[in-house]
Amino acid sequence: MRQTSQISKFTSLRAGFAALSIFALIGISGVAIANDAAPVAAAPAAEAKPAVPGKPKADPAAGEALYSNGDASRGVTACLTCHGPKGQSATATWPKLSAQHAAYTTKQLKNFKEGTRANPVMMGMAATLTEQDMQNISAFLVKQPVSQGVAQNKDTIELGQSIYRGGIAAKGVPACAACHSPNGAGIPAQYPRLGGQWADYSYAQLVAFSNGTRKNGPMMTTIATKMSDQEMKAVSDYIAGLH
Repeated sequence: MRQTSQISKFTSLRAGFAALSIFALIGISGVAIANDAAPVAAAPAAEAKPAVPGKPKADPAAGEALYSNGDASRGVTACLTCHGPKGQSATATWPKLSAQHAAYTTKQLKNFKEGTRANPVMMGMAATLTEQDMQNISAFLVKQPVSQGVAQNKDTIELGQSIYRGGIAAKGVPACAACHSPNGAGIPAQYPRLGGQWADYSYAQLVAFSNGTRKNGPMMTTIATKMSDQEMKAVSDYIAGLH
């Protein structure tokens, strides 16, 4: 009986020791798991990527250099040759670009390069320009003095003024001033500056919109197709004198 009692006590001690060992192992494993988990929790902060830098800002000085001198090494021709010093062209063959909204100028250059605005000369000129070049040139031009002009045709000045300021209600033609502003200054990043532009150039663009030759302005296409040749000439001449 005594031996049996000792065996029972010994068995109980072994069971207790085993239990303690299991708890100890669980505790150790828990610490190990906790230690392994800590780096995982911290990982997002350690792997956080820096903010993506914005696009390079436009450089008017670089734009002036490219506008005035071009870049022979890249086959870029100086804009000044056709559009004149500071964007003041000498003939209606080439539009005045001075003080034009930068976003509008950049868009037109992109359209020429992409081919969505067709013009053999300008498509060739824009082909060698990078987007940064376009932004630089546009940043230079927008800082130049506003172009000045004068309406030439006294016989159509009233018709031109009526269309520009009030539109043509009977044809569903809206007033030009609604988008291009009363003085022709336009609305930055949305509608171009028109005031002081060569009348012949403005007329040529209205005709191009009307006959579908120019396709990068759906709104203007809709408007121009409703206008007669006389109306387009009259409003173009009136625009030339706006400032």
